[in-house]
Amino acid sequence: MDIVDRFIKYARIDTQSDENNTQTPSTQKQFNLAKEVEQEALEMGLTDVSLDNNCYLMATLPANTQKKVPVIGFISHFDTSPDMSGKNVSPRIIKSYGGKEIVLNEAKGIILSPADFPELLDHIGEDIIVTDGTTLLGADDKAGIAAIMNAMQYLIDHPEIEHGKIRIGFTPDEEIGRGADKFDVVKFGAEWAYTIDGSEVGELEYENFNAASAKIEIQGRNVHPGYSKGKMINALHLANELISQLPENERPEHTIGYEGFFHLISLTGTVEEATLSFIIRDHDREKFENRKQLMGNAVALLNEKYGDRLTLQMKDQYYNMREKVEPVKYIVDYAYKAMEEIGVKPNVRPIRGGTDGARLSFMGLPCPNIFAGGMNFHGKYEFLPIPSMKRASEVIVKIAEIVAREEKK
Repeated sequence: MDIVDRFIKYARIDTQSDENNTQTPSTQKQFNLAKEVEQEALEMGLTDVSLDNNCYLMATLPANTQKKVPVIGFISHFDTSPDMSGKNVSPRIIKSYGGKEIVLNEAKGIILSPADFPELLDHIGEDIIVTDGTTLLGADDKAGIAAIMNAMQYLIDHPEIEHGKIRIGFTPDEEIGRGADKFDVVKFGAEWAYTIDGSEVGELEYENFNAASAKIEIQGRNVHPGYSKGKMINALHLANELISQLPENERPEHTIGYEGFFHLISLTGTVEEATLSFIIRDHDREKFENRKQLMGNAVALLNEKYGDRLTLQMKDQYYNMREKVEPVKYIVDYAYKAMEEIGVKPNVRPIRGGTDGARLSFMGLPCPNIFAGGMNFHGKYEFLPIPSMKRASEVIVKIAEIVAREEKK
């Protein structure tokens, strides 16, 4: 099956995860894609194919060499983001993109424009896959799944490429931060792995944010506004006052590179009660801890001022994988070399987010991240340059070849 056909088939299967459901997987529909990929793995002749009750799929491409070669792995995730619908995805291929606006949905006036997304201009002349403007596309991370499966088929079809044992794995619920929750590292049995979950061609990442969530519940006191002097405590105003305690220039829209942030992701409420949800991010562990302390101090200050009306729940989500990957930096070097050998310029940079690999690295499976090719994830303006996805698959093949060639642990 062609890699494009694979991706389009995967994209049309709704696998949106649900952060409000604590079960694994958070949505049963993720099994629809898992079973499809499981069947493909069996048909192409992979071994040890297993899909468990929590929607974790693993399989093996056996070694075709007698050399002592480390077992390596490649990992992607089934689910798409809760940020936008993944139902009835209708991918469309734009042939030889010409650099102009793309009308995604004429009836709704939805346009993908290089004026808003200048990265489009990097792909002039390429075939790209776009949405119909009503859903996300799902290249995060179905492009990664397609790249891995295509690479396995290529290695099967080209036995002259010497490689060691390769393990592949696919997880549920990565988009809601739970992709590694029930991943069996021992069963997977690789010395290291790569998540194929990045964006633009050439991306190679082994640093990510330290991450925490913060939920603040505010109890106000509602009194008839005509008679409320000295009595009313408006929970919404307290929420606004809390927000103002945090540095305005340390929000996602004002930061880049290694700069961390406080991100208000939801605010709901009335005069009587309000709830705020934040995510807190920083690459530097000390700065990360300082950010959490600042959040705690802001809540404490308002509690002192208004009388214990705010409750803070703060939870660490994942940590910077650099701590675990840097001691085995050669695994990054393999990926870097693979990109160079296929003519892709490596772009080593920190992830301004997280992957399953961040948590897996702390679970004993060092796991850098490699591009899958998609752009503008999680929304209707998502697009996928087809050559970028193909390059991701080529990198996987080349890594397998280099590891066998160099026989290095």
